[in-house]
Amino acid sequence: MIASIRGPVLAAGAGWVVVELGGLGMRVEVPSGRVSAAVPGDQLHLQTSLVVREDSLTLFGFATEAELAVFGHLIAVSGVGPRSALGVLSALTPAEIAAAVALDDEKPFRKVSGIGPKTAKLITLSLAGKLSHLELNVDGSSESVPRESDAVADGVREGLVGLGWGDAEAGQAVQDAREAGAPDDSAGLLRAALALLQAGRSGGRGSRGAR
Repeated sequence: MIASIRGPVLAAGAGWVVVELGGLGMRVEVPSGRVSAAVPGDQLHLQTSLVVREDSLTLFGFATEAELAVFGHLIAVSGVGPRSALGVLSALTPAEIAAAVALDDEKPFRKVSGIGPKTAKLITLSLAGKLSHLELNVDGSSESVPRESDAVADGVREGLVGLGWGDAEAGQAVQDAREAGAPDDSAGLLRAALALLQAGRSGGRGSRGAR
């Protein structure tokens, strides 16, 4: 099992890179538009998953442990192969995937080539409860965590809008929930923001009734 690979980039294209390893050039399939933006000479350290088929050995590589973990969960879903899973990770970050799953929102997955409505719904059902911790496992650099955190907040806000709340109202609820110490994971932040919104709506009804 090849768990990781580190070395200089020899070549790169849309969705793949060739990394030098001990004098050999290892081709690694990667999320398009992210790792594949590397240019020859760049140093890469990728977390990898070797997928074995009767007629092929294909190495898939990811910049973070979170991406690798999501890839593993995705290929365990019936009807989602490695290429489709890579397509999902090319279009969505781990935090965006976790947010969509937490909100039971299959729409982001339906935008990925090769993922139909039934498979998209199956992804949200199969991954439910499995991704809430991933925001804590992204790359440890100071810049990576805020981007993931913002993606979670955006995903929760969009989910609340989909449930019928106004965009500004949903955004304020997410901000208030975070300031009040809500969990950073999608499910926890969603529950906290919903509680604030529902409390406000109930209070509004009570006030109108008192008048």
